[in-house]
Amino acid sequence: MKTSLKIEELGIFLLSLFFFTRLELAWWWFPLLLFAPDIGMIGYAVNPRLGAITYNLVHHRFVATVVALYGLTLGGVYWQLAAIILFAHSSLDRVLGYGLKYDDSFGNTHLGRIGKENNG
Repeated sequence: MKTSLKIEELGIFLLSLFFFTRLELAWWWFPLLLFAPDIGMIGYAVNPRLGAITYNLVHHRFVATVVALYGLTLGGVYWQLAAIILFAHSSLDRVLGYGLKYDDSFGNTHLGRIGKENNG
């Protein structure tokens, strides 16, 4: 099942890349912004609870969907770009095993535990 879910996430990543090619923006925007959503980890500098909130805010598909709907109806190409990046980034994270965070630690995700404490 884990492999099947990773393949599904890879499909969403590739679909995001395809939609990016339809925006008629320079190719370098995609790799430049792909890891921008990781700014959501900044909350972990305060505590794990705030870190989980800020991380999950920019990695949640509902947020990406709201940004996409706004971009498609009112916001224009840069909002569409933001949505594509949010979808692509969260999918790539999930392919690599990084899921939405629980508020007790960065390593406790909806996909299971990650990090050194899980490998040991």
